[in-house]
Amino acid sequence: MLTDAECRNAVCPPDKKQARFADSGGMYLQVSPAGSKRWFLKYRIALVEKHMALGSYPDVGLTAARKARDAAKLLKSQGFDPIQVRKLAKLKGTRNGGDTFKSVALDWYGKQSPQWSESHAERSLRQLERDLFPWIGDRLMTEIHGMELLAALQKIEERGAVETADRVLMLARQVWDYWLPTAEVKQRNITEGLKGRLMPYRGKSFAAILDPVRMGGLMRAIKIYKGGAIVRTALQLTPYLYQRPGNLRMMEWAELDLDGAMWTIPSLKMKRTKLEKEQGEPHTVPLPTQAVALLRDIQPLTGRGRYVFPGERSHDRPVSDNSVRSALYQLGFGKEQSWHGFRASARTMLVDELNIDHNVIEANLAHAVKDANGRSYNRTQYVKQRFTMIQQWADYLDNLAAGGEVIQFQAVAK
Repeated sequence: MLTDAECRNAVCPPDKKQARFADSGGMYLQVSPAGSKRWFLKYRIALVEKHMALGSYPDVGLTAARKARDAAKLLKSQGFDPIQVRKLAKLKGTRNGGDTFKSVALDWYGKQSPQWSESHAERSLRQLERDLFPWIGDRLMTEIHGMELLAALQKIEERGAVETADRVLMLARQVWDYWLPTAEVKQRNITEGLKGRLMPYRGKSFAAILDPVRMGGLMRAIKIYKGGAIVRTALQLTPYLYQRPGNLRMMEWAELDLDGAMWTIPSLKMKRTKLEKEQGEPHTVPLPTQAVALLRDIQPLTGRGRYVFPGERSHDRPVSDNSVRSALYQLGFGKEQSWHGFRASARTMLVDELNIDHNVIEANLAHAVKDANGRSYNRTQYVKQRFTMIQQWADYLDNLAAGGEVIQFQAVAK
């Protein structure tokens, strides 16, 4: 065993990289040629030799080093690796502000938000800051009771925002799932079961006409709409193309190949995650002859600008989101048919009335269809079949508008 005098006088020969002076129980003092002295404990875990630093001499004296050695050996006797225990303690010590809900939620948000779209990231942070942080933000995760979270969610319901309450509960659930693996003691996710205590929310359903006869009435009304040329053309194109309203109103002339009857929507404009927007393929939309004719008719009016459907106040911006919606209400169909609902109308009648392959339909809707192995079909597939389908769909709508019988077209081959 070493003495304090031996520790003070220990030196490393200049021809060696280091010198070791053994004490007892696997502890030794390591001395460098420059004169630095450090305590280490040598031990084995599963036959693997490890060396644990116990501090520098003389800051950590002989007696203190032996106490640190004994504490480490006690952990080892209990089945723990002393080095791993120390690393975990350091990780816990680096948490800024402790495990409050706000600190955990912001840490979770910082890791997740880069993968989200900008609008989703902004909405999620706004809901955390407005609906959860004021009530449980400064509370420790280990001390928050389910009833506290429920009370915060019910405050959202009290202002009539049932959908928002459902979304905020989802955010809270993800924050707890993120925190639980790092909890010092076994905890449960307090969000479990709270959904049953909230007002039922089944998701938003866009109004959509699914009856062919009623759709025929809507198509006749659309064809005689007397509004301005820009809104009238957007309204007439909507049922033919059944793309998302945001994509249609932000359609640009540079995206159109009228000779090739194709509309190519850049990936950054699609409803996708941030990574998918940046790395994904554009969404191609075949144009039926009716759509090409409508676009050629309006080209002299707006073709010299960026947008096919520019706003009235500024041609540097697209027409407003309320444009087609207001037109539908003016025609008396606003409660039955929403702008977005044309997607549901097309998807339903393409299957029920025209017997079109659902994979072709989903490709035109820009939906990622899963195969039997869980992989997503490429959104650019079925282009040839979609050209046939979109023309059949446009002709079918014109036939309904003319008051014709519902015609069963031959299914598109896969």
